[in-house]
Amino acid sequence: MRQYILSIDQGTTGSTALVVDHQGNVCGRGYARIDQHYPQLGWVEQDPADIWRKTLQAMEEAKGQAKVNEKEIAAIGIANQRETTILIDKETGEAIGPAIVWQCRRTAARCEEFRGQGRAEIIRSKTGLVVDAYFSGTKLEWMLDNIRGMRPLAERGKVLFANVDAWLIWKLTGGAVHATDISNASRTMLYNLHSLDWDRELLEVFRIPRAMLPEVRPSSYVFGYTASGIPIAGVAGDQQAALFGQACFEPGMVKITLGTGAFVLMNTGKNPTHSKHGLITTVAWGTADGVEYALEGSIFIAGAVVQWLRDELGLISNAAESEQLAKEVNDTGGVYFVPAFVGLGAPHWDMYARGTITGLTRGTSKSHLVRAALESIAYQVCDVVKAMTADSKLRLKEIRVDGGAAANNFLAQFQADMLGVKLSRPKWVETTGLGAAYLAGLTVGFWKDRAEIASLRQEERLFMPVAERESYRALYRGWRRAVKRSKGWLKPEEAK
Repeated sequence: MRQYILSIDQGTTGSTALVVDHQGNVCGRGYARIDQHYPQLGWVEQDPADIWRKTLQAMEEAKGQAKVNEKEIAAIGIANQRETTILIDKETGEAIGPAIVWQCRRTAARCEEFRGQGRAEIIRSKTGLVVDAYFSGTKLEWMLDNIRGMRPLAERGKVLFANVDAWLIWKLTGGAVHATDISNASRTMLYNLHSLDWDRELLEVFRIPRAMLPEVRPSSYVFGYTASGIPIAGVAGDQQAALFGQACFEPGMVKITLGTGAFVLMNTGKNPTHSKHGLITTVAWGTADGVEYALEGSIFIAGAVVQWLRDELGLISNAAESEQLAKEVNDTGGVYFVPAFVGLGAPHWDMYARGTITGLTRGTSKSHLVRAALESIAYQVCDVVKAMTADSKLRLKEIRVDGGAAANNFLAQFQADMLGVKLSRPKWVETTGLGAAYLAGLTVGFWKDRAEIASLRQEERLFMPVAERESYRALYRGWRRAVKRSKGWLKPEEAK
């Protein structure tokens, strides 16, 4: 009988499912878009039931396209948007209220309180994370404080916390399993990187009842079974899954995922490397070989800026059109676009920054604005890579790139030129889904080991830096001036 791995990539803007064969080929793909809701300034929500429905829809589409049945699926792997926070009613099995999405800034003022109390360094030393509304801890605390009756129910274990992977595991197993993987746990601000357990002191700080937290398991592990007996055998946060999918198995290997946000991860091996330059330390994955770590720079708005050009301004009709328009002009005409729509992530961590466009003149055209938007993605990546090389003391020779926006040839070449480093783009840019598949496949013996997985990676194109370095240094200096103008735009009381 033919055998395949079915992987789920549950992202911010949609759910993707892939059917993957032994050679690492994608034999079927399904996708369903998920709506986001913005009930107040800076708030971002999703409907957990919609996430579940669209994930099922994508899975069915992928299986239909690949012409496979349930018996031919050896295992399921899950990758997911990480810090998005969901409450589950244990009795009904359904979600309570909306999910608070990772981009949501409603707890920014609470994070300021923690900083003012001197707790930031304690949290960082335990979790590897900066105190920011990005992570799950303050989101979960907010839900318990603001949804009526939640805290006493949570203390009795009748209300459960789930990040998106735990939500999908819960639904796929019919409520039999409440668990998360170690990489997702490390994104909560509640998980201790050193003891590898929920941290008792932090649970007290955030006032989170331990009874509501999921069991933490390795990323490559049988979490449970679907109704038809398929093992859920691999789970990781989307960016860690992409690092695995790019076969970045050795310390010092780096990948960039250009999706809704942009995420730069460096494998740092068996020991966590604590950043002094605005990056975060995170678990990369846990397998039979033990726990491995990564340095990460999280950029909140990357591909989302292209969506904004399309959906809000109507400057383009589809994302692919941005490449054509950007090439119509030789430069941006001095325009810089800082897409700090929900603040700035690494390495700046400014919750009060907001989007700015500087350098406009009467001669600024649609093409200039579109090019400036694409260049902003590359500049933000440069900010992170510079911090990463300072922390690791490594000079990068190659970066592996993936994600939807990586298909934009203009952006990929501009990124290589800005960094002065070659960029390798694989045949399958959806390496997040592949990473989830590989983790699941390792668990059930579908693939023998990492060496076999590394041999499956196929390079589609290599982008070599060709630009004159000094001109790009000048462009970067202009970017840094523009970023200064976006910082601290809101006052803390305006962000509540």
